[in-house]
Amino acid sequence: NLSIELNLTKLTVKRVIIMNEHKFGRIRQILWPIHNYELKKLIPMLLMFFFISFNYSVVRNIKDALVITAPGSGAETVTYLKFWGVIPAAVIFMIIYAELSNLLSKAHLFYASIVPFVIFFIIFDLVLYPMRDILHPHELAIKWQESAPEGLYYFIAMFRNWSFSLFYIFAELWGSVVLSLLFWGFANDTTNIEESKRFYALFGVGANLALSASGFVTTHYASIYKTLPVGIDPMQVTLDGLIATFTACGVLIIVIYWWINRYILTDKKFFDASKIKKKEAKPKMSLKDSLAFLTHSKYMLYIAILVVAYGICINLIEVTWKGQVRLLYPNTNDFLHFMGRYNHFVAFTTIFMMLFVTGNVLRVFGWRVAALITPVVLLITGVLFFALIIFMDEAQPIVEGIFSTTTLHAAVIVGLIQNVMSKSAKYSLFDPTKEMTYIPLDQESKVKGKAAIDVVGSRLGKAGGSLIQQGLLFIGPLSVITPYIAAIILAIISVWIAAAYKLGSKFAYRSKHPQSYT
Repeated sequence: NLSIELNLTKLTVKRVIIMNEHKFGRIRQILWPIHNYELKKLIPMLLMFFFISFNYSVVRNIKDALVITAPGSGAETVTYLKFWGVIPAAVIFMIIYAELSNLLSKAHLFYASIVPFVIFFIIFDLVLYPMRDILHPHELAIKWQESAPEGLYYFIAMFRNWSFSLFYIFAELWGSVVLSLLFWGFANDTTNIEESKRFYALFGVGANLALSASGFVTTHYASIYKTLPVGIDPMQVTLDGLIATFTACGVLIIVIYWWINRYILTDKKFFDASKIKKKEAKPKMSLKDSLAFLTHSKYMLYIAILVVAYGICINLIEVTWKGQVRLLYPNTNDFLHFMGRYNHFVAFTTIFMMLFVTGNVLRVFGWRVAALITPVVLLITGVLFFALIIFMDEAQPIVEGIFSTTTLHAAVIVGLIQNVMSKSAKYSLFDPTKEMTYIPLDQESKVKGKAAIDVVGSRLGKAGGSLIQQGLLFIGPLSVITPYIAAIILAIISVWIAAAYKLGSKFAYRSKHPQSYT
């Protein structure tokens, strides 16, 4: 009997150990779903993505500071640059990229695409910025601006500060080319489906860590001018430090890419071309075909409304807010320092929401509530933000009495909260809920619908806000047209909320009846 009891005890202990090991394994898989041997591939790719995202955040802060605080310029110039500068430059790049892809290998195409960016930013720091007063046609542009209609004033500002405009275009293209095209194209080509499920979420965390790191570096170099002796250009010193950091990260990106191709992808344990599932060719749809497809399905139309509404609203809000930031911080270094702090807030808020908010909101409250959070946050903060700007003089005694500050400072802080919440809500709630709406669709609707929404959403969302603001600028400057912008944003958010509410009902129905395509 004693022997039997001992054996039973041993079996019980073994069973408990096995159960605990199983539970620990499941917990480990949730918190860290990476196998140890995969670290050899994951770490270099994560570092590569980190440095690309870091560089994008750095030059993005610089471009806004240069263009918005430039002589004869302002936040309004950004609306013209996005439409008349970035879009044509992107088209030209894609034509060149398509031609080079027929001549070069993938590795050489990567190098040929990224090196010109590094060279340009070095030339800007060493040549274009120090010689800006000689190179920029200020006298000619001033004559044009004095005689031109109000709506063309900031269009001329692009020409007046042409090297800053060129910096803005290259900075925007870094995000589109190096981040979206080169890295994600490389990752999708060399990562199988099972790896992507575990790797890609970590890339998102890496992007926000890079955003935070870039904020620290930006604020550090932007505040150096306080210790400089008289006679030294503070922005030149700031640029020297930031561009040197950008260049070092650019070199590291190239080295890591070479290392992955040379020592990792040559190992079949990490890359086997036969096991990488090729994605189905995405149908190319014109704007006319996309609109025709969307109008035949209310479900897809509602998704498109969400995407377009976010793009237009965030465009109009950012430009208006940055215009107020410029009034509060007219000095380029101070503006850059503030935007570096903004990066901190966005990064930490996004990580917090990804870890603790997204899953819990979707699980407890469902898709509709999760989808409505972004527009409702924009609506509430937008009302307060625009009220402070429109009624700045009337609100000054109240703001000063309660918060001991100016209305301008209060508007900048409310705008900061609004932009931080909208960015973090986009990454943690808007994007996931949008992607979830494709799940109950049949394969044809998934492929064609996503292609149509990408065409309509990307074009109308990005260009729509710029075109609206360009039209309004013929009425007057940003300070005059702010009430019109506020009214347009409120109207768009109202449509956005209505579309999200109706889409929630259709999504719930389709989830239960996946064969229904009404």
